[in-house]
Amino acid sequence: MWIDFDKLPDNARVWVYQANRPLLDSDINAINEALQPALSQWAAHGQALLASAKVIENRFVIVGVDEGYNLPSGCSIDSSVRTLRQLGESLSIDFFDRSAAIMTPEEMVQTIELPVLKTAVSTGIVTPETMVFNTLVKTKAEFLTNWHLRAGDTWLKRYFKTTLV
Repeated sequence: MWIDFDKLPDNARVWVYQANRPLLDSDINAINEALQPALSQWAAHGQALLASAKVIENRFVIVGVDEGYNLPSGCSIDSSVRTLRQLGESLSIDFFDRSAAIMTPEEMVQTIELPVLKTAVSTGIVTPETMVFNTLVKTKAEFLTNWHLRAGDTWLKRYFKTTLV
C-alpha cells in the first residue's frame, strides 16, 4: 500500500538508489508514475507492505517501507530492486551508481568515481569539510538526520592525511 513518504514512521527501513546522472523533470515524473503503482502492490508472502518513495536532489530515489506494518522479505526486496533496474533501463539511468556523491560549493550534486577519488582529494576537490551524501542510511530517521555528512566523518576519512602535533 502506498503512503506519503513524510507519513512513514521514523523507524521505517529505507534504501537509497543513486542515479548516474542528474534527473530531468521528465525522469522524475516517470519515476513517480512507475513507483507509486508498483509500491502500492508491493507485498511480502501475500502481506501488503506500507511503502513509499521520494526523489531528492534530482539524483536519488529513496524507497521506504514501514516494517512495523509488515516486514519485507528477501523476495519482496528483490522485487523492488528489479523495479528500479527496469525503470532505469527504460530511462537510460543507472540507479546503482556507487560513485561518491558530494555537494559542490554551488550546492549541486557531483559524483566522483571511486578510482579517481584519491586524485579528487589530492587536488582539493574533496576536503574533510566537503559535504557528502550518506547513501548508506538504513532508516527514515537516519536519512533525516545523517543524509549530509562531512567527508572527514565518513569512510572517505581514510584519504585525508592527519597532522601530528
